[in-house]
Formats: sequence, C-alpha cells, structure tokens
Amino acid sequence: MILIAILIPWLSFFLRGRILHGILCLLLQITLIGWIPAAIWAVADLQNRRAEKRTNRMIRAMRQS
Repeated sequence: MILIAILIPWLSFFLRGRILHGILCLLLQITLIGWIPAAIWAVADLQNRRAEKRTNRMIRAMRQS
C-alpha cells in the first residue's frame, strides 16, 4: 500500500474510502510540483491511520483486562 501511496497517491485515498481526500490529492497531483507533496501526504495519512488502529486495539485490550 505504501508503494501505491507513493506512485499513485490519489488511488491510495480512494482504496481506503476517503473519496474527498482522493479528489483533493488528484487536483494537487495534476501539477508536476504537486506530485511530491501529494505522495508525502498520502504516505503520512497511511501511517497515521495505521497508528490510530494500533492505538484503538491497545485501548480495547486495556478495557478488557
């Protein structure tokens, strides 16, 4: 998924169900200079989403204990 986020940033947003972010990323990516910020944004968002899932799993585990 990280490779998709780097090569086709807007598609990584669409695959994760974030349609509006995908459209904004596509508009940013249309320009050649905008490709790098779009790729960075997509990778950072992917990492944040993974961290959020990890945190939620830890919270659920702590509540069950």
